[in-house]
Order: sequence, then structure tokens, then C-alpha cells
Amino acid sequence: MIFTGLYAVGMAYVEAAAVLYLRRAYGIQDLLPTPALYDPALTFIEVGRESATILMLISVAWIAGQTLQQRSGYFVYAFGIWDIFYYLWLKLFIHWPITIMDMDILFFIPLPWWGPVLAPVLISLLMIAFGMHLVMQSEYERLVKFKIHQSFLLCMGILVMLFSFMQDALQALFAGKEVVDLTRPVYFNWIVFLSGYSLVALIFLHLIQTGTTKKGPSKSQ
Repeated sequence: MIFTGLYAVGMAYVEAAAVLYLRRAYGIQDLLPTPALYDPALTFIEVGRESATILMLISVAWIAGQTLQQRSGYFVYAFGIWDIFYYLWLKLFIHWPITIMDMDILFFIPLPWWGPVLAPVLISLLMIAFGMHLVMQSEYERLVKFKIHQSFLLCMGILVMLFSFMQDALQALFAGKEVVDLTRPVYFNWIVFLSGYSLVALIFLHLIQTGTTKKGPSKSQ
């Protein structure tokens, strides 16, 4: 897991550097009061860059793991490491975020996500812990299995968190793509976010305690 983590740290450095260059090029000091001019071509490229980032994380997880459980674990583990170190590198480069409550645009797929830095960091910590659990259980030849109701509740919790990030963009959706991309959040609904986050955390905790079964040795391991 060490080298997968180092890969994620390196990816975070590259992305933070790219963000620094874009901010300098557009003269942006703060994304809330000084958004960049709307550029459909750049928006399309940004969506492609984010997709490429996910593809890179999937690829390194696929190489690092030997089973689907291991690969899933490495993916969520690397994703969490990458996201946290992205903010650490930005803090080192430009002394931003000033506080963990500073608002940031988190993602563009399928709509812009907005939220305080603390929110994705909390999610990343959960992903790191659960990713490590998946990999370590696989090392002990234990299969982590979601029951149907756990999968349903997990999806519901994730959707609730996504709504908390995208609710402003969703409200502007019918006004057109340009309006959506230039929409800035009025406030962040912590109640909605923490409701979804708590549900996901409880499912993960319950799964860690009870959701493993012994499996036979695998030739691939």
C-alpha cells in the first residue's frame, strides 16, 4: 500500500500545480468572488482531466491488486490519499485554503460540486480507512460482502452527500450550462451532508465488524 499511497501523493502534487498555473493565468485569487470567464472548451477539457484522473487511479489500483476486492480497496484508498494531499500541496504552494471551512469547487462531473474543504477531507478519511480494510481482509483471505440492504443504504447515503454538493447547480440546471458553471453556492447544507455521511460511516462500520466471510485460497494470490 505504500507505493500506491506515494503514487496518489505524486498525483496530488501534479494536480495542485496545474490549479496554481490556472489561477495565475486567470488572475484568480478566490473562486467565489472572482470566477473565471465561461469557456465551453475549457469546461470540456476540465471534465476530461477529471475523468483521466479517475482512470489513472483505477489503473494503478488494478495493477496493485490481484482480486476485485483488493483493487477496489486500493482505488478508494488512493482516492482518499490523493484528495487530502491535493489540499496540503495547495496550502504549501499558495497558503490556501486559509481554513478548512473555505469553499472550493470539488468536481465537474456531472455538474459542479461545491463545498467546504472539510467535507471532502472527511470523506477521504473514510475512504482511506475502508480501502485499507478491504486490502487487509483480502490478505487474510477474507471476503468483504455487502448485503442487499447495506448496498441500498450505502447508495442512499452517497446520493444525499452528492445532493449537498450539487444542490445549487441542480437549481440552476434549467437555466443553461453557462449559468450552471458560473453558479456559486449560497451556503453549504451541513445537515444534509452529515446525514448522508453518517449513514455511509455506519454502514462501513457495521461491515467492518460483521461483513466478512472466510474464503478459500486463490491461485492469483
